[in-house]
Amino acid sequence: MNNLIINGVKVSEEQFNRIKAIRQLPDNEIDFSDIPPISKEELKKFKPARLRRKKAEKVAS
Repeated sequence: MNNLIINGVKVSEEQFNRIKAIRQLPDNEIDFSDIPPISKEELKKFKPARLRRKKAEKVAS
């Protein structure tokens, strides 16, 4: 397994194996304690990444 691609990104075999192991973890075994709480007002401000991307600016050459 030399050229592994996940979501369009090349990963090494070691990275692939780590991702595979993480995907198999049940949610109750994932430690979320280092993530700060988010208020409902903050959640209202979130937009999907595809809507936040800025269009590339044209640069004259």
